[in-house]
Amino acid sequence: MGYLRRQVVTAALTANAIRPVPGFRAGIPAFFAGWLTGELAPHVLAVTAGDTAVHLASARRRGRRGRPGGRSRLGLALAGASTLGLGFLVAQSRRVGDQAEDALTEALGVDYGAELDRLPTPAEVARPWRRLVNPFRMREPRVRVHRNLSFGDAGRRNHLDVYVPAEGPVEDAPVLLQVHGGAWTIGTKDQQGIPLMQHLAAKGWVCVAINYRLAPRDPFPAQVVDVKKAIAWIRDNIASYGGDPDYIAITGGSAGGHLCALTAVTPNDPDLQPGFEDADTSVQVAVPHYGVYDFAGSTGLRSAELMRDRFLGPRVLRKRWRDDPDAFEAASPILRVTADAPDFFVLHGSRDTLVDVGQARLFVERLRSVSKRSVVYAELPGAQHAFDVFPSIRSQHVVRAIDRYLHWHWNGYRRERTPPPAA
Repeated sequence: MGYLRRQVVTAALTANAIRPVPGFRAGIPAFFAGWLTGELAPHVLAVTAGDTAVHLASARRRGRRGRPGGRSRLGLALAGASTLGLGFLVAQSRRVGDQAEDALTEALGVDYGAELDRLPTPAEVARPWRRLVNPFRMREPRVRVHRNLSFGDAGRRNHLDVYVPAEGPVEDAPVLLQVHGGAWTIGTKDQQGIPLMQHLAAKGWVCVAINYRLAPRDPFPAQVVDVKKAIAWIRDNIASYGGDPDYIAITGGSAGGHLCALTAVTPNDPDLQPGFEDADTSVQVAVPHYGVYDFAGSTGLRSAELMRDRFLGPRVLRKRWRDDPDAFEAASPILRVTADAPDFFVLHGSRDTLVDVGQARLFVERLRSVSKRSVVYAELPGAQHAFDVFPSIRSQHVVRAIDRYLHWHWNGYRRERTPPPAA
């Protein structure tokens, strides 16, 4: 592939990352192209600059003089346009830290930082450029992982990993449960949420990542049943790893975001706990990322109706909406919100082509109108689906915002549980 064609591809990828191709059918290819380009914008920018430098040096070696030819000029113009677009994407990612902080202060108050053990230092909020050079090499020596522990009878689909601090045992540490995404049909526990779990485990948390049964072999609600089964396991076993079984935060992205939210708003629902109806499956706080909140199309969003009829029905629930609407409504977190819903921190990208950001907006609106607890919403401008899968400028800002939020919540929880000193 020549220089011009490479620059055509780069320019197309950059344009799609800035403004993804619209439409239900185009959503998946637009996601893959835009997600990688957007989160790896510094890398694509470096490759574009290097490719252009090599092209110009090669032209000089071949003895070309005077003005470059038409194809070369077009390639250079496209490279210049891509450079501007990629620079815009980098700047957009760098602003996420301030945008997430604005969301926290708007919902929790400007003095929420007083509830933290300490405010982050400048070094802690600085971007770890060295780690971003190779974002797919996610090793953390400060964390130890206990792998493939069984929490159910579904073989490896009921295995979980426990992340703990490597420096030594902890006691009564807060617990984070991570639920992977993958459209309820693919994915494993060691593919998503790694940056967040490593970050929190290094700071003393105990993190649990689970597998669950997948559709269409095991239709919904098998997936949420397994999540609740994992919570029951945590209640019974996490103290052995230093965790506090009474404090569980839950998070997940995409399908994991849906399962995270649905689990949070349906504590101890016997219909979702067959054989372990008496187990406590409540959670104290939920942090769903780019989740699906409307299985039933109740929001009236055309994108939700298309997802219901073309994917969720035939692939996930294995039934049609018109035959069993109650099943779709029972699977919709937006229809299950009650006044007793736990605290929520909802995150979504404004350029998500797989799950309409409108679902997140309406879910947050429902939470704020019904729930008695706090609701934080961070809509990240320009972000695609899956923005947190590997370390990037944006995902590092998101991880740190979640860190601040969860520590704020954990400290408030401990304060409520601690009796006042005797007079």
